[in-house]
Amino acid sequence: MTQQSPDPLLSPDRTPTLAGVERAAVKVAALLPQTPLLPLDVGGRTIWCKAECLQPVGAFKIRGAWHRLTDLTPDQAAAGVVGVSSGNHAQGVAWAAKRLGIKATIVMPSNAPQMKLAATRALGADVVLYDRVTESRDAVAANLLDERGGTLVHAYGDPWIIEGQGSMGIEARAQLTERGIAGPDKVVACCGGGGLSAGLALACPDAEIVAVEPEGWDDVTRSLAAGEILSVEDLAAPTECDALQTPQTWPINFAVLQARGVRGVVVTRDEVRHAMRVAFEKLHLVVEPGGAAALAAILAGKVEPGEATLVTLSGGNVEPQKYAEIIAG
Repeated sequence: MTQQSPDPLLSPDRTPTLAGVERAAVKVAALLPQTPLLPLDVGGRTIWCKAECLQPVGAFKIRGAWHRLTDLTPDQAAAGVVGVSSGNHAQGVAWAAKRLGIKATIVMPSNAPQMKLAATRALGADVVLYDRVTESRDAVAANLLDERGGTLVHAYGDPWIIEGQGSMGIEARAQLTERGIAGPDKVVACCGGGGLSAGLALACPDAEIVAVEPEGWDDVTRSLAAGEILSVEDLAAPTECDALQTPQTWPINFAVLQARGVRGVVVTRDEVRHAMRVAFEKLHLVVEPGGAAALAAILAGKVEPGEATLVTLSGGNVEPQKYAEIIAG
């Protein structure tokens, strides 16, 4: 069993740190095998794709969930957790909760992919649905916590979640070192609320960080450009990148992104679909739309690769029929 953190690290108001990311990486390494770091030639330059779609829950979210839940006090664990998620974080929290014997309730949008809803329930979590357009998932979660008690495990606005997601960067750095490559010098990350981008910014302090969002859900990109947190302009904006549909980032994420000079890039539906086909044809991987956004930015020429560019393939949970349609072109 993982030892509890020193008391100062138990505060939900604490700041995520590189030391915290490194501690999370040790915990994750003791639990899970490394995901592959796969080379891909793009215009004569090699980029390195981190295949987080091969995690037990099909996404990187298992990292932050495990770091968060293993740091609960005995009393907190007994009271259970409440998460908010469009599907991948839900599965990460449910997986960790099941392994640790903790009751988990997840607030999920009613239009989340059926396979993500089913997978979350199959892991033993209680799913509470909300309307993405007319209701606030954070308000629904707050009401549940008032009624039932427990600890909030937010999908990105949480220091443990940020640190846990950053463990991917620690792992990738070691994998590059094993290949005799210094880096990464650039990290291109799929971005919803900014938890992964913030974690990677901490894990790779010498790298340029680029956060990639789908069109219509570019609140982080606009927020970084404006210097203040802005919300998604239209919560009904259509996108196939359900994993990246977050209404706005949180101050804890935004502070890390701002401090590191992170910039945002926006990709289109067609660019994402092309990236999914490339991942299938060249890397033989199933990647969901939201998990292919970072690769899409590279392939579309919106981000120029560096000497040692790390690209996140952050998830692979996609409905089979939809995936077949996309791959068929």
